[in-house]
Amino acid sequence: MKRSTKLICVIGLGQFGSELARELAKFAEVIALDNDEIRVNSIVDEVQRARILDAKDFAGLNSVITPDFDEAIVSLGESMEASILCTLHLKKIGIKKIRAKAVSEDHATILRAVGATETIFPERETAKRVAAQIINPNLLDFIPLAEDFEVMDVGVPDSFHGKNLKELKLRERFGVFVIAVKELIPTRFVFLPGPDFIVKPSDILVMIGREADLARIQESASD
Repeated sequence: MKRSTKLICVIGLGQFGSELARELAKFAEVIALDNDEIRVNSIVDEVQRARILDAKDFAGLNSVITPDFDEAIVSLGESMEASILCTLHLKKIGIKKIRAKAVSEDHATILRAVGATETIFPERETAKRVAAQIINPNLLDFIPLAEDFEVMDVGVPDSFHGKNLKELKLRERFGVFVIAVKELIPTRFVFLPGPDFIVKPSDILVMIGREADLARIQESASD
């Protein structure tokens, strides 16, 4: 039976990894791993599972992670050896989608060579987003809204998963519009997504519509 939520592993609970795990845990089942007890204890109540584990230890990883995981995020950029070995182990275990944090282009090349399907440069991507916001101020600030209309961030209901915006027919069914999507994996902001945009469990939909209509969608997302 297909799960209604994604099963994701976040390995490495530094600032980036821990924040990512917390956000993902709102919409998916997350297991967070780190070899530091303090880091694990700081997040244990905010994710579904948290374990103290050395990412370089294949036997340890293999006892916790199975090929059933939808994906894994390796946030061990500060330790190139650990991130490379961990990525290699995850590939051996059979994880189909592995995103790994890199600290340099050479590091990213090695990560991809040993099994990473995507490499992440958090600082670089954050800098690009901030620069874009500076050059292009938030257009929502200039949209005049009627009294009963508002803009709202809405988590994705299970029934939306894997469907594109055209299939969902949100305007016809609810009278709302999706004006942007906040993607958590990979982290990016999609303004005015096209009708072929496929909605993922980790997405946040930025919608505009009447309060009552938006509330109906929010309620279905929290059921």
